[in-house]
Amino acid sequence: MQALLQAAALSPALVPASIPSPGWSGFDIPLPWGNLRIHAYALCILAGIVVGLWLTSVRWAKRGAPEGSVWDIVIWAIPFGIIGGRLYHVVSSPDAYFGPNFDGTGDLSLIPQIQRGGLGIWGAVVLGAIGAWIGCRRSGVKLSAFVDAAAPGLLLAQAIGRWGNYFNQELFGGPTTLPWGLQIDPNNPNFPAGMPADTLFHPTFLYESLWNLAGVLVLLALDRRFHFRRSRLFWLYAMYYTLGRVWIELLRIDDAEQISLFGVTTRLNVWTSIFVFLAALAAFILLGFKGRPEPDSVYLPSHEPAAEPARVPDPGTVTNVRAPDTVVSDSGSRGNLPDNHSGSRHASDPTEEAEAAPAGAKPGPDATAAGHSGSTATGPAPEAGTGK
Repeated sequence: MQALLQAAALSPALVPASIPSPGWSGFDIPLPWGNLRIHAYALCILAGIVVGLWLTSVRWAKRGAPEGSVWDIVIWAIPFGIIGGRLYHVVSSPDAYFGPNFDGTGDLSLIPQIQRGGLGIWGAVVLGAIGAWIGCRRSGVKLSAFVDAAAPGLLLAQAIGRWGNYFNQELFGGPTTLPWGLQIDPNNPNFPAGMPADTLFHPTFLYESLWNLAGVLVLLALDRRFHFRRSRLFWLYAMYYTLGRVWIELLRIDDAEQISLFGVTTRLNVWTSIFVFLAALAAFILLGFKGRPEPDSVYLPSHEPAAEPARVPDPGTVTNVRAPDTVVSDSGSRGNLPDNHSGSRHASDPTEEAEAAPAGAKPGPDATAAGHSGSTATGPAPEAGTGK
């Protein structure tokens, strides 16, 4: 009993009351001309791309897409998406690059340094979709079919990629006393000025990661039940993601562009999420009126694979065709079969003596008896109407 009381007294100290700040953010690879820094943020983004691409390729293959076409598409979509995501981040958080109020005090050299963090999802989706459209046109498949296959994988990639914000100690929420509060290194440049060093913050990266993982399961379950087509699953993804992004974005305290609309001033990402949600809802409803496409194919018109022509045998080729069996007559061929009981000729076969008999001669009684006695007969037998 005493041991249980001691364990209970120590348990609060064993259970962490917060999420610790990361003590690792990457590693260096030594090279002859210096070190190559591999950032944890980039590794998280890469891991998200790999896992999301795996799920997309599995779903794309099940739709009957041409083999290898997914790679022809993503080779355009991924670079376009990264560029678009970076451009959106620069526009939505311009102070570091252009200075406050675009006063020129920013550092433009930071724009291409993606390893420092900063990719806006909506810029990535828009330019990534343009890249995917190019790849789809080159592969002869429908963009609407591809984005339906890619929607759950895209959400899965975002769930994994969000952990890059944790390793960069960025994009966290306001102060909190919840037991899952996030610790931020006070010496980190992202630590809010004027706050105590032991302040805990909302782990918005974790909220969004969990929200996205739940969304993957939701999208897969709904698609399995309703088999969405015409890009409706993609618009469902957009609605789900923005629904969570609004409340998560409102928790964040990092610097962002503020926009005033309808008398309300809030972050640009909040307004973007609201408008994208409404647009996605309208597209989802309107596309639902069209019903399922007929035929339900991933190929663009006139790009369907040609059906294999029927194989015509070469006239000069000799084919092994079995000839039909000939009809066996009682008086001809069947009579040549040996008798199963004695090995002699069939009782219905005329003997040489019978064949030699003059025309019109009638067989004697002995011959008649021989016809019924089978192999014991020594004389000629007449031809019987039926054999036994």
